[in-house]
Amino acid sequence: MPRTAAGQGGKTGFDALRGQLKDAAAAFADGPDALEGLLLGLVDDVDRAVREPLEIFPVCHHSPASATAMARRLREKQPKVVYLELCEDMAPLLTELRNCRLPVALQAFASDAEGFPAAWAPLSVVAPITEASAEYQAIAYALETPGVELVLVDRSSDHVFQWQTRGEDARDGNDRGEDPGTPSPAAADEEAALHGDAVGVEIGDLRPRFAELEEHLLRHGRVRHWSEWWHQYVELPLGDSDHDTYRQVMLLIGSLFRRLAPDDVRRTRVDEDRERYMWTRMREHLAATGTDPADCLYVCGAFHAASRVAEFGVAGADGFEISPPSGTAWSYGLIPSSHTAIEAQFGLAAGSVSIAATQWAKNLRRTRVKPFRLAGQAQAGKSARTAVRAPAPAEPSATGAAAPDRLSGFLRRPPVLDDLDETELLGWSVEIVRAARRNGYLASTADAIAVFETSILLAGMRDRARPTPYDFQDAAVTCIEKDAVPGRRDVRRLVEIMMGGDRNGRVGYDALPPLARDVHDRLAPLGLDLQQRGVRRALLDMASHPELERSSDVLWMLRRLMPEGTARPIMGERRLGERSRQESWDLALGTHQRALIELGYEGVSIEQVLEQRLRRAAYDPRATAATVLGAVEDATLHLRGGRLAAELGTRALEVLTTERGIDGAPQVLRRIRRLLAYYRTSEPVLPPWIESFVKAGYAHYCTLLPTAFHDEDASSRQVAATLGFLFSMEGLALSLGCDRTQLELALAQSHPEEPSRVALLWAARTHLGQLSREELRERCDGLLGNPLVVPAYPRYLSGFLHALEPVPHLADFVVEAVSNAFARLPDRVLLPWLPTLITTLRAEGAELAPLLIREAGRIFPGRLDALDTFVPPWREQPAPVTTVRRTGTGARRGAALLAAHPAACDAVAALLGCDGGWETAGPAPAGAALLARHPEPAEALEALLTRRG
Repeated sequence: MPRTAAGQGGKTGFDALRGQLKDAAAAFADGPDALEGLLLGLVDDVDRAVREPLEIFPVCHHSPASATAMARRLREKQPKVVYLELCEDMAPLLTELRNCRLPVALQAFASDAEGFPAAWAPLSVVAPITEASAEYQAIAYALETPGVELVLVDRSSDHVFQWQTRGEDARDGNDRGEDPGTPSPAAADEEAALHGDAVGVEIGDLRPRFAELEEHLLRHGRVRHWSEWWHQYVELPLGDSDHDTYRQVMLLIGSLFRRLAPDDVRRTRVDEDRERYMWTRMREHLAATGTDPADCLYVCGAFHAASRVAEFGVAGADGFEISPPSGTAWSYGLIPSSHTAIEAQFGLAAGSVSIAATQWAKNLRRTRVKPFRLAGQAQAGKSARTAVRAPAPAEPSATGAAAPDRLSGFLRRPPVLDDLDETELLGWSVEIVRAARRNGYLASTADAIAVFETSILLAGMRDRARPTPYDFQDAAVTCIEKDAVPGRRDVRRLVEIMMGGDRNGRVGYDALPPLARDVHDRLAPLGLDLQQRGVRRALLDMASHPELERSSDVLWMLRRLMPEGTARPIMGERRLGERSRQESWDLALGTHQRALIELGYEGVSIEQVLEQRLRRAAYDPRATAATVLGAVEDATLHLRGGRLAAELGTRALEVLTTERGIDGAPQVLRRIRRLLAYYRTSEPVLPPWIESFVKAGYAHYCTLLPTAFHDEDASSRQVAATLGFLFSMEGLALSLGCDRTQLELALAQSHPEEPSRVALLWAARTHLGQLSREELRERCDGLLGNPLVVPAYPRYLSGFLHALEPVPHLADFVVEAVSNAFARLPDRVLLPWLPTLITTLRAEGAELAPLLIREAGRIFPGRLDALDTFVPPWREQPAPVTTVRRTGTGARRGAALLAAHPAACDAVAALLGCDGGWETAGPAPAGAALLARHPEPAEALEALLTRRG
């Protein structure tokens, strides 16, 4: 392996270490060249970074040791320029950290991905910041110290996604000698680095990428996971070390992990391009400002500090081309973060960031280092402001001279075993027992003693005198948890909470985007602290306080736009034409603050965002008529309709005419019915778009109806909804100029074979008068009388049940059809057939079952004792009309009364002006005999009246 220029030059401070490593390589390997390249290469990397005129400060993200060393170094060196490994386009966000409670994350967000695959949208990049991180110390120092400039030098958020596409470049596969289509192994690593649904920027990521190396370190370190190894063998030894020792050890670790990383061409290329990018930006800044490199500090991950690219250093090679940004429009803001989210992004063990926060506090007490904090933050008190800058002391290590060798002493020094702090361990043991009792465990003082002793025992088995939080956690689980967990939290989680818990950050009001601030202002009359996490109950009485109507409007829009649980109505509803006068809400805006902030990236007001989303949904290439009608309904409900509703309604008409199926017919029918009912009651005339929609929809569904009856992909519910649209909109459609002949021809062309479709066709023909009730009853009786058709009878019933959507007055007939089946079929046929009937009705007609049940309740008796004598209406026989022919004087009993008392008739005749006289009674009129001889006219009239009915 070739050695660097620093290793080949004159005498340096690491020559003695090189000689020792060379002798060790010869003694422990087969020959002097077996390990020489690796070991001496590590020293060369450290020597090269230490001799760089621009001081490099290697860090590990969220490392208390790095944060302590950074705070100490900043107060000693007091640099004029701080170069920080962070996306350069996030620089304007840093001043807003004053208005936040850490941890928070810097975010770059883009809803539309221009120049990137459409499947990536929305694009999001986050970089979390905690107080126990070296990056925050550098940011606080630069922002609070006059005359200090903070320069972010890492690739922009746009380049993060630009460089992701390089993994799809064929050169990656060719460089590895593989097929270009072979996916990169780094893809899984990138997925593990997600912070929520955003790409996490790895600031100071320091973890071995060589699985065998990590396994070796964990096994010989007698630890379970990487976080525990880092805590034991890096955090604790470097927590109170001097600056040179810290820097050289971190450089050595970064070089080791870099040289032992697997041969991943894509990831290596991205890492090296990031290093070229950062050094190019730093040289550009130095050239533009004329700043002396000795007055600068470069803060980056230890992995990047041990870089071997040609562009490394102030005197590095030039010529690295930075590609221009894509056309994507980025928005920037701060979002709340949490320890759990950070652990997920960096692949750390659960609770490790909380333990790091506890270790940070211990380091400050032990080393008496005064940390930097931004004034105005929730954590900062009166001591937040830094002291006035003093003259910087001379720094021999920053001038490029030979650096003192601290590695030799550190590597030869045996591990320092901290003495047992009995007071601290006793406090932990008592506190965990108290927490366990509060969470349902039967813990006692004996368990506290057991946890104390077991912690010491485990630490001794792992070659450490002082138990770490991880030893204590294992001991607590062993001694307290035993067999079962009585509550929501197990003992491991209780230890994490005791060590600091999952601390959640919060973005202050002043750092929120305009939309989020507007939402808080409009909800201010509720009198709730909506920035606090958790659920808040809001009561709105608009009858007594009309000003709360604006807050109610905001809450309903938040319910439409925000994740479930952000705004949940407990009492009250809002539908077309209906507004509640009293409402009750459960609000969790503080818990979902990130979603509210990301909503603010889309517009300056919540109405604007809702309008944009409705337009986007309506004009989406995959939009259906049902989704566009849903957008019309939302626009009418939340934005008072008007121009937007008319525009979206016209769009719904365009989409409907292009559809070639009836998949969305149920949703179209349900929504157009609601809109029609609303406009008929609230507007003097129907909007033109809805008239056009009904007219075009009638012709459109008439055209599709014959095909729908035969389409195997269309369900009976969809066919029924199509008929429902045609029947319920028929009156309006005919008044607008449609012809009913279209519907009659469509039914005449429909010849379904599937039983449920056949039943639907029969119901439709009955509705149009083409099939009488008696004929329909005869067909159903024929189905029950045919043994070959009986197994399919439930499917006919399913069709009749769906027919209640377009023909609701057939409910009594469906009850009759079901009752006849139970009455006529024997048990040997009915019992195997019954499960099919129940599952069919439940799966395909659950929403129509209440109508059927209500009709059955109207027909059948309400008392059990009346059931035995009950005769269904369809079985009742009409009473025969008997004609009694009377003879003699009794045949005309009514007329005889008038003849016996003519005075009354004479008086009425005189009153009416009739002057006729009485006549002699003749034989009975025989006019009815004509009907008996010629019954054809009467039968034709009866058929005509029956058809129209």
